[in-house]
Amino acid sequence: MRSHRLRVVGAILTAGALVLTACGGDDDDGEDSAPTGVDDTTSGSGSGTGGTGDTVDLTQGSDVTIEVVTHGQASDPFWSVFKKGVDDAAKELGVTANYSAPDTFDMVAMAQLIDAAVAKEPDGLVVSVPDYPALQDSLAAAADAGIPIITVNSGSDNYEEIGAITHIGQDETVAGQGAGARMAEEGATNVICINQEVGNAGLDARCNGAKEAIEEAGGSLEVVQVDLNDAAGAQSTIESTLQADTEINGVLALGPTGAGPALAALNNLGRTGEVQLATFDINAEVIDAIAAGDMSFAVDQQQYLQGYLPISFLKLNSTNLNTVGGGQPILTGPGFVTADNAEQIKELAEAGTR
Repeated sequence: MRSHRLRVVGAILTAGALVLTACGGDDDDGEDSAPTGVDDTTSGSGSGTGGTGDTVDLTQGSDVTIEVVTHGQASDPFWSVFKKGVDDAAKELGVTANYSAPDTFDMVAMAQLIDAAVAKEPDGLVVSVPDYPALQDSLAAAADAGIPIITVNSGSDNYEEIGAITHIGQDETVAGQGAGARMAEEGATNVICINQEVGNAGLDARCNGAKEAIEEAGGSLEVVQVDLNDAAGAQSTIESTLQADTEINGVLALGPTGAGPALAALNNLGRTGEVQLATFDINAEVIDAIAAGDMSFAVDQQQYLQGYLPISFLKLNSTNLNTVGGGQPILTGPGFVTADNAEQIKELAEAGTR
C-alpha cells in the first residue's frame, strides 16, 4: 500500500508542477456540461520541441492531439468533473483534447467511438474500460496502430493486456472493501447495494468488495438494480425494498445517481438517519447530505485527477518520451468525504474540480 500512496503523491506533484509552469493557463471555474459528444479544447500553437541548441520548453503549446473516450453518460454529473480535468489540462499545457462518450451505457457505441478516435491517428488515447471483452478489438487496433494509451477510471485489471502506459483511477474492489468495512464499523449489518449499471465491471466490483467486507464482519449485503436514467423508478424500487425488509439498516449507493433516489426514499419513509446511507463519488447533493448528517460518508476517487493527469502524461510522452506507472496503476482513491471535511470539499465541488 505504501508504494501505491507514493505513486498517488508523485502523480499529484507532477500535475501541480505542470500547472505552476504552464504558459497562458488561466483558471476557469465555470461549470462544464456533462459529456455527450465531442468537445475540442485547444491552447497554444507553438512547438513543444526545439532545434539543435534550442531550449525545449515542454509547457508551451504544441501540435499534440489526444483523443479521450469514456463511457460516461450526459445524465451523470461525475463525468463533468472528469471532463473539466481534461479541459483544464489541455488548456494549461497547450494541447488539443477531443472528448467523446456514448449517450447511454452502450459498449457497441463506445467501441465505434474508439474506432473513430484511432482513425484520427492521435498522439495519445485516454479511454475508460468498463467492459473489456466488448472493447477488446477496438483497443487492440489502437495498440497495433502504435498509439500510446492510458486507461482511466475503469480498466485496472486489463490495462497491461491492452498495452497501456498505465492506468489512472482507483482499485474498485479495494474501494468497495473500504466502504463495506466503514459501514460495518458504524453498525450496518443488513445492507443493500444500489447498482445503477449492472454489467459495468467497476460498479460490480464495488458491490462485491463491500459484500466481502460486510460479510467478514458478520453482516450481509444484497444488490438492488435500478435504472440510471429513471430517478423516480429508482426511488420506488429502493422504497419497496426497504418496506419489504425492515431489518435493512444500511444502503450503499455506487454514485450520486443512486444516492439521490436512496436519500429521497429514506426521507419519504421517515427513516433518514435511522438507516445508514453511504455512496461512492460526490456531487453537491451528496456533500450537503453528509454535512447535514443525513449521509454517513462518500468514497471519493478524485475524478478531476483522472481527467487531468493522463493529458499531462501523454503530452510529456509525446514531447519528452516520458512514461509513468512502472508497471503499476496510479491510484487516485479511495478517499473519504465525511462530516469533518464536507464543507471544504463543497467549495471545491462548486468550482467543478471535486
